[in-house]
Amino acid sequence: MTDDAASKAYRLDGEVALITGGGSGLGLGMARCMTRAGATVVILGRREAPLREACAELGERALYEVADITEFAKAEALVARIAKRAGPVSILVNNAGIHLKKAAVDTTVEEFGALINTHVLAAHNLSRHVLPGMIKAQHGSILFIASMTAMIGMPLVIAYSAVKSACVGMVRGLSAEVAEHGVRVNAIAPGWIESPMLRRALAGDEKRTAKILSRTPMGRFGEPDDIGWAAVYLCSPAARFVTGTLLPVDGGASQGF
Repeated sequence: MTDDAASKAYRLDGEVALITGGGSGLGLGMARCMTRAGATVVILGRREAPLREACAELGERALYEVADITEFAKAEALVARIAKRAGPVSILVNNAGIHLKKAAVDTTVEEFGALINTHVLAAHNLSRHVLPGMIKAQHGSILFIASMTAMIGMPLVIAYSAVKSACVGMVRGLSAEVAEHGVRVNAIAPGWIESPMLRRALAGDEKRTAKILSRTPMGRFGEPDDIGWAAVYLCSPAARFVTGTLLPVDGGASQGF
């Protein structure tokens, strides 16, 4: 492989990436890295102000759409609108999520259902609306953001653990279904990454924070760009033979003692 070919292997030139929950945290980190790699990025969220601020940071290859992904009936029109503005979606990152830290006996059906709607049903719904275009082009990548809680047992996050495990199941099933059409489906399992969601989850819980850091061999929290560059790799030509995989990006926490 020549130096030029090697550099192109990790580029996303010509790709249109739709990133849900892209206005902050991990979503913004992935958007930042994908624009640097040459992609046009559409970030999606429910609040316009942070999306507008994020696009100002990301530059001319970034645009945003204000939408609630749990409004399932609007997804088809959303995907069509993005295609008109930026081109057909060739990369979908199912990143948007909500967290719930609560004992299992106190977690209501309604609270559990809200996580299912956001993490599972909305991700499936968006995926099924971008897939026809990817299949027609014989090219595409769908990336789910899973979690350490899909790999290890953690107290107080029963609903979050369940929906992130469901995401991994969707990766396995969907990857097997669409691989013959040139579409790859993978997941990243972030460790504990500095983000608004992490800060809310650990607020006032010094014991939990200390436990997390003690089992992370690198001894620190990750940064959003750590997830961003992993996402670039999985959606780039460098990973053209990688599908159906779950990639931990966790500072060794899933293997640490």
